[in-house]
Amino acid sequence: MSTAERAATGGSEPPDLPAATGGTRGFIGHAGWRPVLLALAIGAAGGLSFFLLRMPLAWMMGAGVACTIAAMSGARIGVPNKLRQVMLVVLGVLLGSGFSPDMLQQMPRWLVTMAVLIVATLVSGSLIYALLRRIGGYEANTAYFCAMPGGLNEMTMLGTAYGANERVIALMHAVRILAVVLTIPVWYRLMYGTMSSVFQAGSRATDLTLGDVAILIACGVVGAFTARRARMPAAMMFGPMLLSGVIHLTGVTASRPPGELVALAQVVIGSAIGCRFVGAVLRKVLRDIGYGLVSALLLIMLAVAFAWLGHKLTGLPTDDIILSYAPGGFAEMSLVGLALHADIAMVATHHLFRIFVVVMGGGLLFRTLLAPRLTRIAPPAG
Repeated sequence: MSTAERAATGGSEPPDLPAATGGTRGFIGHAGWRPVLLALAIGAAGGLSFFLLRMPLAWMMGAGVACTIAAMSGARIGVPNKLRQVMLVVLGVLLGSGFSPDMLQQMPRWLVTMAVLIVATLVSGSLIYALLRRIGGYEANTAYFCAMPGGLNEMTMLGTAYGANERVIALMHAVRILAVVLTIPVWYRLMYGTMSSVFQAGSRATDLTLGDVAILIACGVVGAFTARRARMPAAMMFGPMLLSGVIHLTGVTASRPPGELVALAQVVIGSAIGCRFVGAVLRKVLRDIGYGLVSALLLIMLAVAFAWLGHKLTGLPTDDIILSYAPGGFAEMSLVGLALHADIAMVATHHLFRIFVVVMGGGLLFRTLLAPRLTRIAPPAG
């Protein structure tokens, strides 16, 4: 399967990335059990610190910040991609448990907000491309795949296939995700007060029966396996979420994964975000980080503007649409939505749709508009 095809079908293995973007196959950051234990210890400490400070999304944000600082300081840390995938399955089952019958009545209006999302993606991508190309002076192919608000792995794989600088692409998308995940929860915390803790989102382990546990495990295993076989985008999270949603909507169970397991999942996801910065020397990548932060700020502002338009057209809650349009990662923004009591199905579906549109249309748009103007470009790997 080619690199572009793997990206389009939600390929689970991250690309082999050079320094500053997390670099050994199968690992985000350094390989080996010592870097993994160190990363999880640092992530857990950061998560606990944020939890004690009553910060929003404490376990994910704290782990992300702590591991980012550690990575930029030269610590040898890493997270196995397979461990992250297992935690995505857990989060998928959790998100599916938040589905409600009301969402079935709202789904027709999602078609309108998805149409607005396509326009928002085109506009935001064009503006960020112009910023990076004309002001930043980045090469056209690198600027293009940095500007497209798709998934980090997907954009890095596609960019590499078309001869772009994979280090810059991965770094800018990592900065974008980290900036959005840190900004939006804090903003809502300041505006609306406390958010749900992870232990409120999940069940208490002692309340789960063996039957509940078996159903939740089946949702995760069967959902992930089926989604991967069907080559769905973000299969390890979307499949379990979809099956869990069906199970909970039909009343088979009302149980959720235990809060302790959800906290662990957030620590792993947050630590993985931080490990993206392994190998980054601040003085060497400061320019890329700066443009990544400016791009994230512009994308957030555009998401708010288009969310207002989506609200006016559909009457759906503005906050739900903002979370659906905010350019964070699929897993990360779904967790933010869960903490804010947003319509989880709506938030997750819109982010999945955005990634699908960018991955499927991004390469075609690049080949049609930009590739003919470039005199030297690597053909897609295949």
